[in-house]
Amino acid sequence: MFLMIASSAPTFPHRHLLGIEGLKASDILGLLDLAEEAVTVSRQVEKKRSVLRGRTQINLFFEASTRTQSSFEIAGKRLGADVMNMAVSSSSIKKGETLLDTAATLNAMRPDLIVVRHHAAGAVHLLARKVDCSVINAGDGEHEHPTQALLDALTIRRNKGRIEGLVVAICGDVLHSRVARSNILLLQTLGARVRVVAPSTLLPAGIDRFGVEVHRNMREGLKDADIVMMLRLQRERMKGAFVPSVKEYFRYFGLDAEKLSWAKSDALVMHPGPMNRGVEIDSEVADSAQSLIREQVEMGVAVRMAVLEALARHLPNG
Repeated sequence: MFLMIASSAPTFPHRHLLGIEGLKASDILGLLDLAEEAVTVSRQVEKKRSVLRGRTQINLFFEASTRTQSSFEIAGKRLGADVMNMAVSSSSIKKGETLLDTAATLNAMRPDLIVVRHHAAGAVHLLARKVDCSVINAGDGEHEHPTQALLDALTIRRNKGRIEGLVVAICGDVLHSRVARSNILLLQTLGARVRVVAPSTLLPAGIDRFGVEVHRNMREGLKDADIVMMLRLQRERMKGAFVPSVKEYFRYFGLDAEKLSWAKSDALVMHPGPMNRGVEIDSEVADSAQSLIREQVEMGVAVRMAVLEALARHLPNG
């Protein structure tokens, strides 16, 4: 049996979801409202819907990502799609095929939706111009990760009742983080006051042009914060020594109970995962009642269901 739920959310006006940049507040809120419906569906015994019945979804991941890829797969299957995970590590791409060749090959298979993660910023935009179907950015280089920002916003809104006016401190490896960029864009669009907190070596040049408050120590950065969002230290993207040592990094920028006490007493903790315990965050904090980290995972499936459904409304039926 397939469940049908009538959505009152406004139509998402875009054919693709390539980033948060360029989206209006109404676009974002429409997706969040649709995701709220998906949360309800996902908590029922019967989780199947027929929104994407007969549609083909290809998950094309050039970078490994258990969490994001699995949540897109679950989301697609809950909506009734035929989902294919393309193993790039064993594909023709490893034999020298270009991204444009891959786009032409996939397009010939007539998919309806392609979810792409790529190590190069802008690769997803290029692919979207070469295929006839809808494309979703699941992370491109250090550029954007729009569905992560959406699930973070959904998690915040469900726990705080609002986003407008909240103080959100994004802490850690801002330089290499597409999650930070997408969250800054989304949270500011919805009226939050955003801070970034990091050592100078992990702050991108010109970060102040994003309209965020910039802090280089945790005590100042966490003062009066409603949300403390920790970022993973992305050592695989680092070419050179950005921190003296992991131990030193945790001492000054890792979130523990003492540093969390500098934020508001009801501050909530987030992390996009996977966590490096004892590097960005202490286990006591990660597993505490103030932590929303496990809820973020649940909201990830709901948001990706919402995005797939919203884009499916633009697919031809003939």
